[in-house]
Amino acid sequence: MTEQGRGPVLPFGVAEVTGPSMVPTLRHGDQLLVHYGACLRPGDVAVLRHPLQQDLLIVKRLAERRDGGWWVLGDNPGAEVVDSRAFGVVPDGLVLGRVRARYRRLRPGRQRSVGVVVTWLLSAVRPVLADRSLSRRLRAR
Repeated sequence: MTEQGRGPVLPFGVAEVTGPSMVPTLRHGDQLLVHYGACLRPGDVAVLRHPLQQDLLIVKRLAERRDGGWWVLGDNPGAEVVDSRAFGVVPDGLVLGRVRARYRRLRPGRQRSVGVVVTWLLSAVRPVLADRSLSRRLRAR
């Protein structure tokens, strides 16, 4: 990938999660390491442009390939429906990249004892894994 007149652009970027649609995988406020242009497969978590409001970025799980693009779903069945059940298939050109890891910030204003900091360091960065069983579950319904 290149920007006009600027040379190569790094294939990684950062995004922030807002809202509960991807709980328990991701939580509000999580920072995400996004791999732009990555190979995508069903079960991956991806950052994409909302098909009906393309200035809005959303994070969803790629459930399965369908004619015209990806069927995407949130991981939280109790959250408001803002996925393919509301807007249909997402064209390939709107899927920007695969989420590789999430980073949870140390909460500001809290006492930072050695134990708190060590616990945070051990849990702050985690890979975001694909759920390869998702498309099989969709077909079973």
